[in-house]
Amino acid sequence: MDRRIALAGLVVAALGLASVVAFETRSIGSPAVVSGPSTRIGGPLILVDQHGRVITDRDLEGKPTVVFFGFTYCPEVCPTTLTALTAWMKALGPDADKLNVVYVTIDPERDTPKQLALYLSSFDPRIRGLTGTPAQIPQIAHEYGVYYQKIPLSGGGYTMDHSSAVYLMDARSAFEGVIGYQEPTPQALAQLRALVRA
Repeated sequence: MDRRIALAGLVVAALGLASVVAFETRSIGSPAVVSGPSTRIGGPLILVDQHGRVITDRDLEGKPTVVFFGFTYCPEVCPTTLTALTAWMKALGPDADKLNVVYVTIDPERDTPKQLALYLSSFDPRIRGLTGTPAQIPQIAHEYGVYYQKIPLSGGGYTMDHSSAVYLMDARSAFEGVIGYQEPTPQALAQLRALVRA
């Protein structure tokens, strides 16, 4: 009897821990599964950049790629992360030119190429914004394990809830890891320099 009670207690504790882990993963915007370079994240893409040019995964080959998912009406996470990326690129110096830095919208309904161009004009000009159709964006988000959801607002309109991790892909489009939201600059730069050398 005591053994059954103890076992039940362990099961309840394990379920509670799993719930906490799931909540924290979603809250900090990390991918659903991130375990290291062997994790299958990423895939083919055909999207349009802020200049109206069609961009495919082949256009990104040969350089490591830094990928961030967001939307131009984002109130905090996106401008904070793009400001950090701009500062990191400046700190990298010439090494920044050895990277593709890509901002993929999760709000294609509002984020046209023109809107992306206007929004990204506040950040490093080497950051490439990508948008697509309402069918294309869920596909690439799924390939990267990105969570996002449209949230209706009480006064009308909507906002988006979404993952906040920055994805690091090597020159062969293999997943190398993530930079977490508000990662301290020294750690982020160390990861980016390692990516350049990968």
